[in-house]
Amino acid sequence: MSENLSPARDGDSPRREEEAGETGFSPGPRHIRGARDLTTGPIFNTLVVFALPTLAANILMSMNGSINSIWVAHFLGDAALAATANANIIMFLMFSVIFGFGMAANVVVGQAFGRGDIESARYAFGTAVGFCLGLTFVIALAGFLWSEHILATLSTPPEVFRLAKAYLHYTFLGLPAGMMFIMLMSGLRGGGDAMTPLYFIFLSMLLDVSLNPVFIIGIGPAPAMGIAGSAFAHAISNYLSVAAMIAYIYWRDLPLRLRGAEWRYLRPDPALLKVVAARGVPMGIQMVIMSLSTLVIVGFVNREGTTTAAAFAAAQQIWNYLQMPAMAIGGAVSSMAAQNIGAGKWDRVEQTTLVAVGFSLLISAVLIALITLFERPILALFLEGGGHAIEIGAHMMNIVNWSYLIFAAVMVMFGTMRANGVVLAPLVILTVSLFFVRIGFYYLSYPVIGVDGLWWSFTISTLVALILGWLYYRFSNWREIRIKVNAPPLAS
Repeated sequence: MSENLSPARDGDSPRREEEAGETGFSPGPRHIRGARDLTTGPIFNTLVVFALPTLAANILMSMNGSINSIWVAHFLGDAALAATANANIIMFLMFSVIFGFGMAANVVVGQAFGRGDIESARYAFGTAVGFCLGLTFVIALAGFLWSEHILATLSTPPEVFRLAKAYLHYTFLGLPAGMMFIMLMSGLRGGGDAMTPLYFIFLSMLLDVSLNPVFIIGIGPAPAMGIAGSAFAHAISNYLSVAAMIAYIYWRDLPLRLRGAEWRYLRPDPALLKVVAARGVPMGIQMVIMSLSTLVIVGFVNREGTTTAAAFAAAQQIWNYLQMPAMAIGGAVSSMAAQNIGAGKWDRVEQTTLVAVGFSLLISAVLIALITLFERPILALFLEGGGHAIEIGAHMMNIVNWSYLIFAAVMVMFGTMRANGVVLAPLVILTVSLFFVRIGFYYLSYPVIGVDGLWWSFTISTLVALILGWLYYRFSNWREIRIKVNAPPLAS
């Protein structure tokens, strides 16, 4: 395995001598059974076919969480719902790290597929899975044993402490399955397969929302476990869905399955792990940064009183869905660009970025327009008290919503650069824009325009991220980075 940093021209790529020979021919993903070739065909059609299943998967995962929250609130009340919120903060931090490794594996696997190098794809994927699986078991055990200390560190209110501890115990037990789910989805998408993850996310959602009431209140032979039943149901659904996905991968003989001597790829290779971790950790930190910035904003909002805080909480529910197209298209671009970078098709990388920006802007604009048209009825779903809270929510949404157009373009550029392993620059840009610019603008503008300064800080900070991102995308040497993974020879 080597990470080659060398200058390159558009259309050039380093080639594996073992495969390229004197002709420089790369077999490409179209010659790999079960892989989807993202390096040929109409770019727009390929992008749409790949991005829509990813978007649908994101929506299903959000709906899953929302429905489970409804079950908990309906059967167990507000204290139980608050307990799940405390536990979910912890689990989000855990999954951020795993998600980062999954995205890094997606990039390395995608580039290997682009070169037509299936063995190196399996090698990189095996190392990422082997390391993350071992790390997750350690985290799960430590979290299970030290749940009380973790919740105490978060200053969990006494009335929800016991409930949060019970919920967190079973959540940690389900962590390995959740990790495998993320890694398998990332690997499959790196190989151009966005449909298989969607199938099994749908299966997991069906199992989860069905089993939640069964174990919460005890239906049939199932014990009544209370709030622990919700976490237990989620863990069971993840284990069953992951097992079904693995069986499906082997039944269909999909490219990333390991057989025979290839099982040794699960033993992490330190050199390859260094390459994956150098990209995975910053990607995970990006998610943490975005979450921490939201927590800071929540603190500012709470100063404005309960009505404004309730309106902001309702708007957040809508914004979660509003950002999904940009996230899905950014992820699709990353997979597409990775394969094309591996194949040396830099012209197609640039064209994919332009097409994706246009498509992301279009779908985001349509969604924003629809939400704006029906914003009051939508807000009323979350604000049963109505009245002034809905007016405040509509006002802040009219200012903030359109910033997601800018966000859409930023996610596409970051997705393209991520496809070549560039992760530190996006991390720095997000940190500067979400903390220094957003918070700075809020403090400077608040004496002049009041709380509107907080709402306008979303647009200003996202605009700064766009400008800095474009300058880096246009003028830096990120295209010259080369990630080359060569699988070691296997004994026959």
